[in-house]
Amino acid sequence: HVFQQLGDGTYFHSGLIAIRAAVAAGVNITYKILFNDAVAMTGGQPVDGKLSAPQITRQVHGEGVRRIVLMSDDPGKYAGKAGLAPGTQVHGRNRLDAVQRELREVPGTSVLIYDQTCAAEKRRRRKRGTYPDPPKRLFIHDRVCEGCGDCGQQSNCLSLLPLDTIWGRKRTIDQSSCNKDYSCNDGFCPSFVTVLGGALRKGRGPERAPAGLALLPEPELPSLAERPYGILIGGVGGTGVVTVGALLGMAAHLDGKGVSVLDQLGFAQKGGPVTTHVRIAAHPDGINSPRLNAGNADLLLGCDQLVVSGDEVLATVDRGRTRAVINSQQIPTGDFVRDPDLLYPAKTVRSRLSQSLGERRIDFVDATAIATALLGDSIASNLFLVGFAWQKGLIPLSREALHQAIELNGVQVAWNQEAFEWGRRAARNLAAVREAAASARPQGPPAPSSLQEWIDRFAAELALYQNQAYAERYRSAIRQVQAAASAVAPEDDELALAVARNLYKLMAFKDEYEVARLFASPEFKAKLEAQFEGSYRLRFNLSPPIFAPKDRDSGLPRKIALGGWMLAVFKLLAAGKFLRGTPFDPFGRTEERRLERQLVRDYQADLQEIGAGLNAENQALAIELASLPDVIRGYGHVKRRSVAAYRERRKALLEAWRNPIAAHRAA
Repeated sequence: HVFQQLGDGTYFHSGLIAIRAAVAAGVNITYKILFNDAVAMTGGQPVDGKLSAPQITRQVHGEGVRRIVLMSDDPGKYAGKAGLAPGTQVHGRNRLDAVQRELREVPGTSVLIYDQTCAAEKRRRRKRGTYPDPPKRLFIHDRVCEGCGDCGQQSNCLSLLPLDTIWGRKRTIDQSSCNKDYSCNDGFCPSFVTVLGGALRKGRGPERAPAGLALLPEPELPSLAERPYGILIGGVGGTGVVTVGALLGMAAHLDGKGVSVLDQLGFAQKGGPVTTHVRIAAHPDGINSPRLNAGNADLLLGCDQLVVSGDEVLATVDRGRTRAVINSQQIPTGDFVRDPDLLYPAKTVRSRLSQSLGERRIDFVDATAIATALLGDSIASNLFLVGFAWQKGLIPLSREALHQAIELNGVQVAWNQEAFEWGRRAARNLAAVREAAASARPQGPPAPSSLQEWIDRFAAELALYQNQAYAERYRSAIRQVQAAASAVAPEDDELALAVARNLYKLMAFKDEYEVARLFASPEFKAKLEAQFEGSYRLRFNLSPPIFAPKDRDSGLPRKIALGGWMLAVFKLLAAGKFLRGTPFDPFGRTEERRLERQLVRDYQADLQEIGAGLNAENQALAIELASLPDVIRGYGHVKRRSVAAYRERRKALLEAWRNPIAAHRAA
């Protein structure tokens, strides 16, 4: 048995013939017809023909298909099954896996119709005001997040970005690119908060520009007298790369210049590579080809550094001719969804760019971070880069034409023009603009710079978590490791730092009291207010151990939405932390709480063993063993899976620690 996906556009123009042939041949196959209301493969064009999902069920039934299932993100609209073929089953999309497992056992040809408008197309239409935009967003409280990646596994969404904090790598949602699919909330984690109403906080930057940057000198623009000027823009889908090319093209037209704009797109999936070739000449007849050939790029505008470090893009640059302005933001790829520990290849990317252009010909600027802080939306970063490049004298267009092109586009005109102007200011004085960005949005606590600062930070947090006695237990365990480590390598803090981080992680396990404390903290309110404005209500997505429903297919607990009144409950629950670990703790007897306490005891035993046997030969092994708890992440069944992997690896490391000769021979 095989599954075959089929878009609704392909189904309409030829796919039905394939289904007819499969029925006639008795093939064991399930056709998954993606009724997504757009030709998504090539950029979101309208589907030819006006088929409805009920019509498709009747068509395939007429061809002889007897097992038909219709799935939808809104199955209620098919209540009563009006217009559906006889025997058609209707399910919500949350049952997709279970339904597919059923269909693979059905002999012959079956059809599964998945009715849901393309998520990327929804976002495009919402921006144009042609599709309903629900006043509902999701927000991740990063202190509650465990960085397990289950939200990405459930949603496969590239708007879930890594967030590196002093507490470890967490997740955050890029609200600018979010498709409002909400399936990330299916991840088994209490950190997701639903925000109903209100709006994203979109600033206009500080009321006043930094000193000396209110009036900027006009740059000397490139000459078009001898040859056309080539600009290559590289980025990812969904961030406005194509729009930037269109704006440059319109500005060139307004300046009376010749111009060609060529967009090269991958699939319509958000996050795919996009390049735009822009040629600008003094006259239209000066342009012979719209595509930039080898070494023809005068400006490389890198909206995403990973895209512009690829072979195809670098083939257009010339070391003595091309200048580059690159956004240094590390935008993750789809691989990050599957591997939450994936590291961004920043050194490799920069090395490739530097080798191709020369370090002095590249300006790296953290455009996304600055634009988001100043203007409240990462989508401003691309026009920020345009402003930066223009002020550096790298775009042969007038400022007036660029402003007018933004105005003609008709989307958030003043805001986009301000993004362009902030890019100009950054080109003039990047340090001053960074300082303005830091003041516009609250920053988290600075990372400690020494081992003792790390220990003090973690101990202070454990005192808030439980009490001072609990924090002193932590300090005492660290001191024992420090004494053993200093005897072997007095100047090396790597082992002690690994213990400081991982012992804190285990001791500060996120039980009901701790999750409540983090939600009741002023820090949570400040982070919400930094991102949202207006009147909004909150819903907390939790899985209470007693009340949580079970999934009908997997048997795993599911989350339920609880109202804003939970903030008062959180305050009361946080105040009950003194019950933690006592016979009166109502949560302490659950399997998960017993597991977490055992993990602390096991780790402390490992530290005793490390301290007793540490020497110069096994120091690296000791660091690996001390760092191992970092793989323990998540809540509930997600955490249990990670603990199983942790214990398997711990067993192997302890065996190598206790029998170094045997381990050396095996290696």
